[in-house]
Amino acid sequence: MSETKEQSLTIRPLAPDDLPSVIALDAAIQGHSRRTYVERRLAAALRDPALHVQFAVQHAGRLAGYILARVLQGEFGRTEASLRLELIGVRADARRLGAGGKLLEALAQWASRHGIHEIRTSAPWGDAPMLGWLRAMRFRLAPDIVLGMSVAQAPASEDPVVTLSQGRGFGQEADFGAPEANDHERMARGSAEVRPMTAADLQEILRVDRAITGRDRSEYIRARFDEALEDSTIHVSLVGRIDGAIVCFVMARADLGDFGRTQPAAVLDTIGVDPEYAHRGLGRALVSRLFEYVSQLQATRVETLVKVADLELLGFFQGIGFVPTQRLVFVRDTGAEG
Repeated sequence: MSETKEQSLTIRPLAPDDLPSVIALDAAIQGHSRRTYVERRLAAALRDPALHVQFAVQHAGRLAGYILARVLQGEFGRTEASLRLELIGVRADARRLGAGGKLLEALAQWASRHGIHEIRTSAPWGDAPMLGWLRAMRFRLAPDIVLGMSVAQAPASEDPVVTLSQGRGFGQEADFGAPEANDHERMARGSAEVRPMTAADLQEILRVDRAITGRDRSEYIRARFDEALEDSTIHVSLVGRIDGAIVCFVMARADLGDFGRTQPAAVLDTIGVDPEYAHRGLGRALVSRLFEYVSQLQATRVETLVKVADLELLGFFQGIGFVPTQRLVFVRDTGAEG
C-alpha cells in the first residue's frame, strides 16, 4: 500500500504555469484569495532563482501541493547559509498520502546538495496542526525570538526633550553636571538625513557593513540591495547620511502571509550603524522612519528575528518598544556534510 502511495506522488520544480493552481489551492486552504502575495512570491523567484527553491507535487495528473523556500545568507550576522521555509500548501486528499513530507524531503535534499545545513521557519504557537506537522517533520525550537511592534505605536525618532528639575541649595541652581543635563548626545540623535536607498549607495553600504561585522558580506548585501531596488512594492530600504556620507542603513520586506499571519507585516532583516556613529540614536531614528514607509506596504506590524544570545540587539529593539510575539522559530537539519 505504501508503495502505491509513493508511486502516485510526483515531485517536480514549481513552474510559472502553476501560478493559477497555486493561487486556487492557497485560497482553498486559507479561506480567502491571496493572489497578490502568491504572485509576488513567484515573481521574486523568477527574478533571482539562485535564492529561491520551489517544488510542486502532482497527484492524479493535477497539482496537489507546493513548497516555497528562500536562501538566507547573512541576516543579523549569520555566517552560514540556511533555507527559510516560507510557504507550503497541500490538497486535503494528498495530505493522507504524505505529500507534505515528500515536499519537505525534496527541499532538504536540495539544501544538502548545496551545502546548506539548516531549514528554518516560524509559526504561531496557537496553530496546533502546523506545530504538530513541524514536530513530525523533525523540526525543533531554534534559539531565536521574534519581536514585533504595531505600526500605530511607531517609536519616536528622538528621546523626549530634556528638562531639568529645580536645583538644590542656595539659589537652587540647576546642576548641569547631572546625567539628565548631559544632552549633547541627545541633540545629535536623529540628525542623519534619512532617505530611500538608491543604486549609487551600494559601495558605502558595504563599507558600513564591513566596519560593523569585520567581514565581507558583499554577496548577501548585494542580493538584498538588488531586491530592494527591483521591487519597491514589497521592500523598504533606507539609508542615513551625515556630512554627505552614509552612516547607517536598514532593509525590510513585506511578509503578506507566511504561516498563519492574519495581517500583513513588514519584516526587518538588516540594520546597521557605522561604529564611529554608535550611541547617537541613529538606529532609533532609522527605525522610526522605517515605520513611516512600511505603512505604504499596507503592513500593520513590523517584526524582526533576533538570536536570544544577542543581548545587545535584543536590548536595542526592546528599548524602542518591540516585544516578543506569539510566533515560534523552528529549525531542522538537512544532513549536509561539513
